[in-house]
Amino acid sequence: MPAYTPDECDVAVIGAGVVGAAIARALALAGASVIVLERAAEVLDGASKANSAILHTGFDAPVGSLEQRLVAAGRAEYLDIAPRLGLPVLNSGALVIAWTPEEEAALPGLMAQAAANGVDVEWLDRFALRAAEPGLGPAARAGFRVAGEYLIDPWSTAHAYLLQAIAHGAQVRRGAPVAEGRFDGARWHLVTPQGPVCARIVVNAAGLFGDRVNARLGLPRDFTIRPRKGQFIVYDKPAYALARHILLPVPSGVTKGIVVCRTIWGNLLVGPTAEEQDDREVAALDSATLAGLRDKGAAILPALADQAVTAVYAGLRPATEFKEYRISSHDDRQAITVGGIRSTGLSAALGIGAHVADLVAGFGRRWTAPVPDWPQVPNISEVAPRDWQQPGHGGIICHCEMVTRREVEAALSGPLPATTLAGIKRRTRATMGRCQGFNCLATLAQITAGRLAVPIGVPAGADD
Repeated sequence: MPAYTPDECDVAVIGAGVVGAAIARALALAGASVIVLERAAEVLDGASKANSAILHTGFDAPVGSLEQRLVAAGRAEYLDIAPRLGLPVLNSGALVIAWTPEEEAALPGLMAQAAANGVDVEWLDRFALRAAEPGLGPAARAGFRVAGEYLIDPWSTAHAYLLQAIAHGAQVRRGAPVAEGRFDGARWHLVTPQGPVCARIVVNAAGLFGDRVNARLGLPRDFTIRPRKGQFIVYDKPAYALARHILLPVPSGVTKGIVVCRTIWGNLLVGPTAEEQDDREVAALDSATLAGLRDKGAAILPALADQAVTAVYAGLRPATEFKEYRISSHDDRQAITVGGIRSTGLSAALGIGAHVADLVAGFGRRWTAPVPDWPQVPNISEVAPRDWQQPGHGGIICHCEMVTRREVEAALSGPLPATTLAGIKRRTRATMGRCQGFNCLATLAQITAGRLAVPIGVPAGADD
């Protein structure tokens, strides 16, 4: 690999969400030197921090669309590489359920769309539907099964992509928003608080700030981010047994709708909503909306009415005025924009990474691909053995989620150490349980003292 100064690289990837992580991985595996620039103090702090954690088949994507192709490619690659990266998968399958006569009438068209997308589905009448999912509410009329839908760990997934990129020489700089960028005909000169970066190629994967980054780089601003908020309810562990499948509604032209599904961490969630807003950073929770979600969940699975809620959360999706992904190559500027990656970004990320690598190759850039290294991420799911089941773990720190001291220490070390409490949570599950950190935060504060960019108990952005 050619020698570079610390601030010079082949490709600068702007944004360290799951899409940016997958792009960095694909380019590093192609042999490029890569620097990832993330505006937040921690990776996955934008759209990637909150989602339903489903690996989709893309059965309902527009036939022949770029999104459909990238979701299919990303899913296939994920299932191929997940064991080598230590990533858990749970093949629960999904049921698309019609609750009204109008939705039932739409099912045959959806099934034809799935077939055109190469996805196998199975029709279920009212009786077969209830046999497949006995706990459904009485209004369920008919549906179809999508056997190839999986539940995954979205946080470990993105961490694994970044760790594999780092293993092949990539750098990840947090707290490094791109203030401006200039292309001199051969290289990009990017200005960040962490110092200047020179790159032959720039990839804008800035998610919720993608249009603004395009403007700072002088690239065409051919889309506008319109943040779409999704609120979720997470039920306590006993609710996990109430559903066998991912329960999907008949999608609308705007959203996939409210989903009921288990999580790979042993809970059950209901959500997301789809609410347009202007704020790109704060996804505020609304008690009336959450109450509506509880009612919706109980209508789908009546037994949920008696289940305790462990947590509520909200996230933002980088929607635009267009339904399609906004991926474009600016050949004369040696730049690529990856925008408008909405709810299917987790499933499509690896496909997007490969697609961007192909676009970069179109610039005439060629490198020598290394022999791949396969770093493994620690398992924090409930579908494989956990660290607390192994000797020498140093004691349990978070009893709700059975997080060990060894896991916390590991999260604070290595090539991509946690820099915030949220980073520890996404690497270990600490504070995710029914007490929401009430019993473990003091111990976590002691362990992490002087080791986090944002100390526990100090709001992000506050003065020390």
